[in-house]
Amino acid sequence: MSPDRPNVLGPVVDGQTRCVHYRSPLDVIAIKFACCGEFYPCHLCHAQAADHVAKQWPLDSRDEPAVLCGVCGHLLAITEYLGTDSCPVCAASFNPGCKLHTELYFQG
Repeated sequence: MSPDRPNVLGPVVDGQTRCVHYRSPLDVIAIKFACCGEFYPCHLCHAQAADHVAKQWPLDSRDEPAVLCGVCGHLLAITEYLGTDSCPVCAASFNPGCKLHTELYFQG
C-alpha cells in the first residue's frame, strides 16, 4: 500500500479494494464512512468490522473526498463520484450496481 493511500478496513480480498461481499472486476471503490472517517469497501464490511452504526454523509458534504478508486488510489469527492461511472484519473470502470446503494452512504 502506498503511504499516501488510505487504509481500507474490513474483509478486503485484494489490493483494489474488492471484498468478500462484492468482488467483481468492477468492484474497485472504497467509501470513507461519515460516522468514523474510515474507508471500507462496502456497507456490509462496515457492519461486520466497525463497532458502531453507519451514518450517511449529509447533503452539505458533497465536496468531501470520500470515495477511493481502488485501482489508482485517487480520491473522488462525493459529487464527482455520483456523476461518473469511472475514475477520472485512470479510467477504471466502477460497478454501476453500486449506485443502487447510494442511500446507504449519502443523503439525497
